[in-house]
Amino acid sequence: MALLSSGFLCSSELVPDRPALEVGGEVLSYAALRARAAALGATLQRRTPPGGSPMTAVFAHRSSTAFAGLLGALFAGHGYVPLNPTFPPGRTRWMLQNADCRSLIVDSKAEPQLDIILDGMHSPLLIILPDRKDVGALAKRWPSHTVIGAQDLEPPDSCTSRPQSPEDIAYLLFTSGSTGIPKGVMVAHRNVTHFVKAMAERYGITKDDRFSQMFDHTFDLSVFDMFVAWQKGACVCCPPERVLFNPDKFIRDAKLTVWFSVPSVGVLMKRLGALRERRYPSLRWSLFCGEPLPADLAGAWVKAAPQSALENLYGPTELTVACSMYRWDPERSPAESRLGIVPIGQPALGMEALVVDEELREVPPGTAGELLMTGPQRTPGYWRNAEATARAHVRPPGRGSVFYRTGDRVFRPADHGPLTYVGRADHQIKVSGYRVELGEVEATLRGEPGVEAAVAVGWPTTVTGAAGIVAFLTGTDIDASAIRSSLKAKLQAYAVPHTIRVLSELPHNQNGKVDRQALMSRLEA
Repeated sequence: MALLSSGFLCSSELVPDRPALEVGGEVLSYAALRARAAALGATLQRRTPPGGSPMTAVFAHRSSTAFAGLLGALFAGHGYVPLNPTFPPGRTRWMLQNADCRSLIVDSKAEPQLDIILDGMHSPLLIILPDRKDVGALAKRWPSHTVIGAQDLEPPDSCTSRPQSPEDIAYLLFTSGSTGIPKGVMVAHRNVTHFVKAMAERYGITKDDRFSQMFDHTFDLSVFDMFVAWQKGACVCCPPERVLFNPDKFIRDAKLTVWFSVPSVGVLMKRLGALRERRYPSLRWSLFCGEPLPADLAGAWVKAAPQSALENLYGPTELTVACSMYRWDPERSPAESRLGIVPIGQPALGMEALVVDEELREVPPGTAGELLMTGPQRTPGYWRNAEATARAHVRPPGRGSVFYRTGDRVFRPADHGPLTYVGRADHQIKVSGYRVELGEVEATLRGEPGVEAAVAVGWPTTVTGAAGIVAFLTGTDIDASAIRSSLKAKLQAYAVPHTIRVLSELPHNQNGKVDRQALMSRLEA
């Protein structure tokens, strides 16, 4: 039976002395990482209080404990719930309570927040602090909980295999909800093992590969880096947070062979002049996901990494990391890109796509609509939220299968070519009664001289949509007045931004994506 930890366990038997993880100045072999994880797993098995959910929360960030904690939870037969100490403590407490975990693994970076996190936690918790030897003072401070330090961990060989089903939850990720309350996406072992195996084969991963780990564990793209690498005995290279937005030196020093990031990281690297020709000769795969990929970035990247094939991946968390992909071809792809955005390609192995109208009926080729997908990567739904699950997982008219509504609009070419991302359904706004695709506005802005990145938002908001559009740009020597004049010849009058703001840089969230809410907050101030 395939479980998410199966690939790691197999590799630890085949290549125990090969490096599995590089993080924080540590290099851990497969055998060493397995031993750490197994000690945590055995402790979870023996000491976790009864009740609650079959999941362990891992409150850690870019540390060996973070990685060992995820594996330890899986070894124990639990799913893992990643928590990030850089998030507001109130949000973290809410997620811990909502997940109903009875066990919590904490690294030294997260430990200072424990007083705040545990305030109001009435259910007894097993709190494991692998980075701390003496936990006596902490045990006295939190008498209602069981506090375990490094010296109190169970021996690794006492971790036993527990009966599990492919339907069990491998991990639970909380994503931002439209109501402001995070939604917990349940990802089953059968969903993620299908994805991991398919990706490992697609990219021909070997034990000699070295993967980037640009994503926090609360972002599902981190699953690719870890478990696709460990499936084949490769190494995960996790850089410190200070280099996340300019990883030029990290790519070269770590001798990466597999790169994976959101496009915003590449846009900033291009702006800083890092994408010089033949800059990254070690890369053999360059993968981008999480945001629309600009065609000009793809073209510049393949010149900087000439031995690398570049792919644009697409996929919401509810469809397990990535469910479609497109391979860049310097000759063909510029023409297949729409509005300067690289296509998201075709469905992944075993996945099926529908492009539909508002009644969920398939639209004809040559038009745009909402993307629905189904297949082995479609997840079970939202944690303890049947109503949200029912809204998002639907059976379209005339279809026997349940599809996930992505909320993303895509263009379906008339010649059955690759799908192209147009924008979020909730980024299609009405201005003075007219429908406007903000993605189209942003693509047009990126084509203007000096513009490197662009975000358009509807502002000020109205009951029916927005009274107009505000654009935020980054770049060099930007002439906002000239850009507005140019846009008047390219866009309908109602789609031309009434205000253009030039920023030194766009705000980004913890996952490296452009933070649209932060931009809206500037307008509300």
